[in-house]
Amino acid sequence: MDKLQITGGEALKGSIRISGAKNSALPILAASLLTENPVTIGNIPHLHDITTMVELLGCMGGNVVVDEKLELEIDCGSLHSRTAPYELVKTMRASILVLGPMLARHGVANVSFPGGCAIGSRPVDLHLRGLEQMGAKVQIEDGYIKATSDGRLKGAHILMDTVTVGGTENLMMAAALADGTTIIENAAREPEVTDLANCINAWGGDVQGAGTDTITINGVEKMPGGYFRVMPDRIETGTYLVAAAATGGSVTVKDTDPSTLEAVLLKLEEAGADITCGEDWIELDMHGKRPKAVSLKTAPYPGFPTDMQAQFTAMNAVAEGVGMVTETIFENRLIQTHELNRMGAKISLEGHTAMVTGVERLKGAPVMASDLRASASLVIAGLVADGATLVDRIYHIDRGYECIEEKMQQLGANIRRIG
Repeated sequence: MDKLQITGGEALKGSIRISGAKNSALPILAASLLTENPVTIGNIPHLHDITTMVELLGCMGGNVVVDEKLELEIDCGSLHSRTAPYELVKTMRASILVLGPMLARHGVANVSFPGGCAIGSRPVDLHLRGLEQMGAKVQIEDGYIKATSDGRLKGAHILMDTVTVGGTENLMMAAALADGTTIIENAAREPEVTDLANCINAWGGDVQGAGTDTITINGVEKMPGGYFRVMPDRIETGTYLVAAAATGGSVTVKDTDPSTLEAVLLKLEEAGADITCGEDWIELDMHGKRPKAVSLKTAPYPGFPTDMQAQFTAMNAVAEGVGMVTETIFENRLIQTHELNRMGAKISLEGHTAMVTGVERLKGAPVMASDLRASASLVIAGLVADGATLVDRIYHIDRGYECIEEKMQQLGANIRRIG
């Protein structure tokens, strides 16, 4: 099993380009099920989760090829199966996203209950309740969600009890081919939801209001398909910026979108970073200084993203002062603090809040990743530790970061993958 070996002490310097957003690409791949015509998707990141979703489409009869521009051409015109099997779904939570589009176009979908990171409960009941409001019959049997509809789904007025990104995306795709108009209230406002809406519209659908808490979808008879380019990954962007801030470095990230990262950039400025932005780039310079501790509380977009919490916790571990980090989205998301403490961090947990007292340096140690973003925080900790850090279970990191060791090497980090 691969591990990352990191020797700390180097301030990150230089520039890298940001990949397409995993959390946008996955629902967009699922949306290819909405049309019987071929679609082309650009700026797809090369990640394990993407491979799993492509395999899932393939095992249902979708035809996926990579063209000469490394874009994906997908043809789901003639599926031979309406089942998303446990073997594939168990490894990745986003597999649930095939439920809405498959049901909308074919009137039947069987999807195994999903797996993914061990960061707490993420129930799918809101997805199912919304589909039932649109006329679907849903049964849970043998670990599978079995959904059917008698003819086309019907437009409905759906009020979400809690903000759910996956639920908003699934119901938006289902509504794209429904009879009539669907209104989703208390919808997720994440940029990835807006990206999916833009994709549905580019392929012939009619979605209005994405990016606000009320999304209106006017169902269409058919979607002709077309081309769409995935947005840049704001979490990958934020991760490299935090790594640079923690090491006192100076980096430029290119091919990104600063407008999707306002909450993160504000906290980095609070930590003492000088930040300059262009239309598609961000420059961060710490001028060799140690970061100042920042306090933060995760919240749905446009609040501070839960997917950036672990990285800031690692930065706070070597910052001046004390930072309070409160996790409000997932109950197990502070799980990485125990591994950071093994490296000499001073972090105490009380409920869903971590009190992080900064120390001057961490010490290299063997550590184990427990989930995708926790593994990124351990890489950052390794960069600011004396001696060698060995990060185990990095299959988590490969689910969400494209070529992390190569990009870190480009910025001067002493990091390598070992078998």
